[in-house]
Amino acid sequence: MKYAFNLRWFIALLLLLTLGAAAWLHAKSQPGMHPLNTDCANCHLAGANTDASSAGTLIASQEKLCSGCHKDALEVSHVTGFTPPAQYKIPAAYPLDWKGDLTCSTCHDIHSMRPGKLRGSARGQQLCMACHTEAFFDNMADGGVSIMQSGHTGAAIARNWDNLDQYSLQCLNCHSENGEVYVDTNQIVRHDLNHPIGRNYAAAMAAGGYKPANQLSRKILLPSGMISCVSCHESYSKNHGKLVMATTNSTLCFECHEL
Repeated sequence: MKYAFNLRWFIALLLLLTLGAAAWLHAKSQPGMHPLNTDCANCHLAGANTDASSAGTLIASQEKLCSGCHKDALEVSHVTGFTPPAQYKIPAAYPLDWKGDLTCSTCHDIHSMRPGKLRGSARGQQLCMACHTEAFFDNMADGGVSIMQSGHTGAAIARNWDNLDQYSLQCLNCHSENGEVYVDTNQIVRHDLNHPIGRNYAAAMAAGGYKPANQLSRKILLPSGMISCVSCHESYSKNHGKLVMATTNSTLCFECHEL
């Protein structure tokens, strides 16, 4: 009987351990866990012991941690990792970090289950106006429409353009409406300066006439290795459509082309 009693306890303990493991795996796979199936210690200094009081102490800046997966987020999105000037009154709904810096989590509730993990209910222009005034957008050619649509360039948009990166898709979603900008059947974007788009830069380089990608300016982005609108244009800028560098003496052209 003693053996049977111990066996029952062993089976019960094994069952509890199995259920506990299943619950842990289930929690790790929930949409609120971000990134999915990632150990807390990959971001939080307290690791598995992270709680509300220690969650803000990270192993690196949010810009570094987030860009590990969102590679181009810092280049094509609202500037982050800085202390807002005093004239900007940041609502409590959009918290700054312990240094008083505006970070990724100012707008994103990193572990939430909402689409985009955005804080609050304001979207588009209303989200921008939580911190900015109308005057901020007055000097923009489009009144700020281009940047008020989304804090990040690159939301996937369904169109009949093949082989284009998500950033170019969003640009074309607006700029092709009047027909002045379009991509022809040879994947040449037709505008002030005609240029290939949606081409793999490494493949072009192998054919000759181009500098290696690792020698290009960091301002020239190649999303997934592709030539994109954001290879030549600053995506998230007060001066919408601004080139990443001057074209004087073809400086921008010679950044990639080796003639």
